[in-house]
Amino acid sequence: MTVHSNFIGGKWVEAGASIANVNPSDLSDEVGRYAQAGVEDVGRAIEAARKGASRWARTPIEQRYKALSAIGRELMDRSAELGELLSREEGKPRAEGVGEVYRAGQFFEFYAAECHRQYGENAESVRPGVDVDVRREPLGVVVVVSPWNFPTATASWKIAPALAYGNAVIWKPSNLTPASAWALTEIISRQGLPDGVFNLLMGPGSAVGDALVSSPDVDAVTLTGSYETGRKVAVACAQNLTKVQLEMGSKNALVIADDADLDMAVAHAVNGAFFGSGQKCTASSRLIVDRRVHDAFVARLVEATGRLKVGHALDEGTQIGPVVDANQLAAAERYIGIGKQEGAELACGGERLERRTEGYYFNPAVFVGTRNDMRINREEMFVPITCVIKADSFDHAVELVNDTEYGLTAGILTKSLARANAFRREARTGCVMVNLPTAGTDYHVPFGGRKHSSYGPREQGRAAAEFYTAVKTSYIHAGDPEQ
Repeated sequence: MTVHSNFIGGKWVEAGASIANVNPSDLSDEVGRYAQAGVEDVGRAIEAARKGASRWARTPIEQRYKALSAIGRELMDRSAELGELLSREEGKPRAEGVGEVYRAGQFFEFYAAECHRQYGENAESVRPGVDVDVRREPLGVVVVVSPWNFPTATASWKIAPALAYGNAVIWKPSNLTPASAWALTEIISRQGLPDGVFNLLMGPGSAVGDALVSSPDVDAVTLTGSYETGRKVAVACAQNLTKVQLEMGSKNALVIADDADLDMAVAHAVNGAFFGSGQKCTASSRLIVDRRVHDAFVARLVEATGRLKVGHALDEGTQIGPVVDANQLAAAERYIGIGKQEGAELACGGERLERRTEGYYFNPAVFVGTRNDMRINREEMFVPITCVIKADSFDHAVELVNDTEYGLTAGILTKSLARANAFRREARTGCVMVNLPTAGTDYHVPFGGRKHSSYGPREQGRAAAEFYTAVKTSYIHAGDPEQ
């Protein structure tokens, strides 16, 4: 089988080792083989990126615009094909995979337009005869470390602004989803970027990732991953004072108030908790329900969860695909055991499933009778398990929402505008959803969290400029016009 190569300095580069990419819906289906970079490749990529960065920074913005726009259009035009590939290697249902690739194209289209919106500022100096010019400039070499759960979208919302603002990129994707990474790189490789402006290094995080984030020749690192990984990256970057942006863990809560539309509440809870097999950083892993509607909500939730169709990601009608690999499946089973040991009641699901093909299938689970101090309500599980917590009042619900070390998203289902506004003010999270699932954000506005969920400037929208550029203030004394 052909080995898909890494991309360094404008060339496809073979490696001495490769890994098999296996379909989590069908373990007999090998998606492909993908090269594994070594530490020596890291040095080559950094050297190439540094050379490419200086050329790309001087490239006219119209050329940047055309390149990013072309990438975006191709992603959207090929979203059915590439979305199927994504679902085949990651496990999310085909419709979700297609939607993710299309959204990735929208990121590139948005930042293509941003190439034309890089305005500076002028100011009067406090000194006579001096003008002040403030503008943003590229950082240089940006390392992008992206996760497996949104292998195309998350990478795109990092790569697109990095390129739009004139930086060179070295991309280290997850080893669980190399096919999507290679496919996006192949598109980028055909857009006429100067050699070294974009580089792909597939390989293990323990070697390639560590070497990249600890290099003194890298100007910035952006990572989406676990809190534990984020802390390690922050420490490595601190050694060289490298600019860093981290999107990490979460323990998102969805509040169901006593006046909520219960049908809507159940639909949004199921969507947020289980779609993407619960493997979303914005997933609703805690459902905080007012005691006055608790029993009615739980009954409907359990019924709706039991109706979900779990199956092969590419099968018609599949709502929940497999989890991504054996480690995620083991984690799901482990947390089921932890929840039971802590005294929570397993209302439905929670077991491995057999389907027509061997895969990592897990029945979505609902725990009830849980307390907020249980491990299942403190730790990020990242699996299709959600936990119901009973709240005594609206104030108690808000207190429970904020009683976590994370702060990415929070949501509320209510018909009261007063409660909705109070919740928006009091929820200590980066994103707040009212009468919506906790999962699902737009690409043109800032995204990020608080506490242990995020570190550094926000991602997405125009806020991305805060991370991907450096501010330069210039003072100009033109001299006396009479001379």
